[in-house]
Amino acid sequence: MEEVVKMGLEKWVQRQLQADFPNSALEQRLAKYETLRMSNAQIVQTFPKQGQVLKMAIREGLIDKDAVRKDAADKISKQEYQAKLESYMQQKGFKPQRILYQEMVNQKILRATYSENQLQEILTSFWFNHFNVSLTNKNCDLYLTSYERDVIRPNALGKFETLLLATAKSPAMLTYLDNFKSTSSNADLTPAQKQRQERQIQLLERRQEQDNTMQQMQVAEKVRRAKKAQGLNENYAREIMELHTLGVDGGYTQQDVTQAAHIMTGWTINPAIDGYRLDNAPAAINNPKRTEALQKQGFVQEGDFLFAANRHDKGRKEVLGTTFPPQGGYEEGLQLIKLLAHHPSTAKFISTKLATRFVSDTPPRSLIDKMAKTFTEKDGDIREVLMTMVAAPEFWSKEALREKTKSPFELAISSVRSLNAEVHEPRHLATWITKMGEKIYSYQAPTGFPDKGTYWINTGSLLNRMNFGLALASQKIKGISFDLVALNQNREPESAEAALITYSQFLMPERNLEATIKRLTPSLNDPEFGFKVNAAAHKNQAVAQKEPQEQEEQMMLDQPKKRDAEKNTSVANTTFHQKGGNSPMLAQIVGIIIGSPEFQRR
Repeated sequence: MEEVVKMGLEKWVQRQLQADFPNSALEQRLAKYETLRMSNAQIVQTFPKQGQVLKMAIREGLIDKDAVRKDAADKISKQEYQAKLESYMQQKGFKPQRILYQEMVNQKILRATYSENQLQEILTSFWFNHFNVSLTNKNCDLYLTSYERDVIRPNALGKFETLLLATAKSPAMLTYLDNFKSTSSNADLTPAQKQRQERQIQLLERRQEQDNTMQQMQVAEKVRRAKKAQGLNENYAREIMELHTLGVDGGYTQQDVTQAAHIMTGWTINPAIDGYRLDNAPAAINNPKRTEALQKQGFVQEGDFLFAANRHDKGRKEVLGTTFPPQGGYEEGLQLIKLLAHHPSTAKFISTKLATRFVSDTPPRSLIDKMAKTFTEKDGDIREVLMTMVAAPEFWSKEALREKTKSPFELAISSVRSLNAEVHEPRHLATWITKMGEKIYSYQAPTGFPDKGTYWINTGSLLNRMNFGLALASQKIKGISFDLVALNQNREPESAEAALITYSQFLMPERNLEATIKRLTPSLNDPEFGFKVNAAAHKNQAVAQKEPQEQEEQMMLDQPKKRDAEKNTSVANTTFHQKGGNSPMLAQIVGIIIGSPEFQRR
C-alpha cells in the first residue's frame, strides 16, 4: 500500500501492466529450485515414472520381475526391491516426482508472496486456471513447469490469440486433452498417407524383430502406440470452444466441434521429449537431414511441438461458417485459432471471466460490454481490456467493493503478506491451503477451480479458515515467522479490545470495521475459543482432503498436549506484557481477525 501511495495509483497500475518491476529478491529465493530451469526433456529424463524405472531395472537384470509380482512378493522381498530400485535411481541420476511437484508448489507460493509484479502473478494464476491442466493427469504432469513458465506467464498480459496458440502447442495441453494422439482415421487418409503410415508401421515392426537389446521395449511401445493412435479425439476441440474461447453458449454446434477436431489432427508433441526416451539417444526428429525431409512433407517442428502431417486429415472442413479447403495442413490450425480468438463470443466470454475474477461473482452487463468492446477493437490485447475494466465506474462502485471471496490460496497469501511474514518453507503453507480446499495445480477437470464464493464457503471451510488464522497467528505453522508487535511499531496495546481495533485496522485498512469489531469482540472473552474452533473444524471434513501422514503432523493445532494451556486462557483477562512479539493473547486476536468474514473478502 505504501508503494502505491508513494508512486501514485495510475503509475503503479501501468508498471504492473508492464510487469517490469525488478524482482531480484524473489529470484534469489527461487534460485535453489533446479527444476524451474529445466526443459521438458530434462524433466522427463530426471523424473521418470516409477513404472518406467522398474522396466529399465528389470531389463538390465537388477531386479527380478518375479520379485515385483503382488502375489509373490512378501514383506522382506518388497523392502529389498524398494531398496534396489532406490539405489538404481541414484545410480542413474533419477529423482522422485514428488520433488518436482513440491518445487512447483513452493515457487508459486513464493512468487505470490514476494513478487513485485503482483498483477502478472495474479494473471498467471487466472490464465493457468482458465487453460487448466493438472498434476493429477499422468500424461501431462511433467510438462506443467514449462507450461506455467514458458506458456502462461510470458503471455499473461499480452494478446489473447498469442496465449491461446501457445497453450494449443504446449505439451501440457496436448497431452492433458489428448490431442497429441488425435489422428485422421484410416477412412479419412489420402492414399499417400495410408502408404506412408503402412511403411512406418512395417519399419517399426522390422526393427522390433531385429532389436533384442536395450531398446526393444521402446520399439515395442512405439509399435503399440502407432497402431493404437489411429482415430479422432474431440476432447481438445470441444474444450477450446467451450472453455477457452466461445463459452458454452457461444453459438457453436457439435458439428463445429467435430470439424475443429479434424483440423487439429496431427498437432502433437515432439517425440524427442517422449517419456520412454530415457537412454538419452538423439531422437530422429532432431536429425537435421530427417527434419529437412519431414518439412518437405508438411511437418512442422517448433521446440516441443510437432505438426505430424502424416496424421492430419486433409479433407475439407467447415467451422462456424468458415470453410477450410482440402489438402490443408498446419496452417489450418493457425487459422482456426485466429478465428476463435477473434470471435465476438470470445470477447464476451473472456471479458466476463476477467470481470468475475476481479470485480464480482455477477459482474454488471455494462462493464462486460465495455471490456468486450475493447477486446474486439484492440485485437484481444489483455492489457487494454484490464485498463478498460479498471477505468470503468463499475469497478469502483460500492456494490463491487469487497464483493469477492478469497480462495484458500488468496487467503493464505494475503495473510502472510499482511503480517510481513518470512516464508522459509512454503510447503507447510501449501498443506494448509490444501486443507482449506484448494490443492495447488491439482484441479482435475479442464474447467479449473470455480471462481465463485459459493464454491469456497460453507460451514466446514469457514471453520478451517478460522483454524488457519489461529494457527498462523500463533506461529504454529512451520516455516513461517513474523513479529506481531513490530507491526504496531513495537507498541503493545493496552487491552484486548484495543488490540482488536489496532490490528483490524492494520490487516484490513481503508475499511469500515465497526460491525466487524462488534462481531469479534465476544470471542475475546471465550477462553476456549481456539479449542472449540479446532474441534469443530475436525468434525467438518467436507472440504478437507486426505493428506499424507507427514503433512497431517504439521497441523500443530492437533497436538493434544497444547489443549490444556489453551483452554484456560482468556484473552480479555490476560496481560500483554510477555516475552517476545507474539504473545498467545495477541496471536489469538490476530488469528480471529484473519478468520473473520471481513478478512475473507478481497
